[in-house]
Amino acid sequence: MRISKFEDIESWKKARALTNEIYQATASGQFVRDFGLKDQINRASVSVLSNIAEGFERGGDKEFLQFLAVAKGSCGEVRAQLYVALDQGYFSADVFERLSKKATEVSRLISGFMKYLKRSALRGNKYN
Repeated sequence: MRISKFEDIESWKKARALTNEIYQATASGQFVRDFGLKDQINRASVSVLSNIAEGFERGGDKEFLQFLAVAKGSCGEVRAQLYVALDQGYFSADVFERLSKKATEVSRLISGFMKYLKRSALRGNKYN
């Protein structure tokens, strides 16, 4: 299947859903008053889908791989911040598990996409 726009990328779709859930989880309770952590986890989650989109739009496979690596790193950052939020009692263990699983899934999808691109004959327009 040929991907013609970043919105077709499964990891981008899942990252978008994760970001929406992160925003919902940080918009209430005690979390809403922890401006630093709230801002950081929201920005990290936005970074995931933004880097997937930006890398795709750059048009080069090597650049895209770099942006995917940054997106994967941001998934790790989100997961680390989820632990901080859990330890502070900002949400339940159930919410933590749900969000952590989703972040792990996005990370796994990005990793798989990176492996596919590395061994694929597909090249971006800058590398033809």
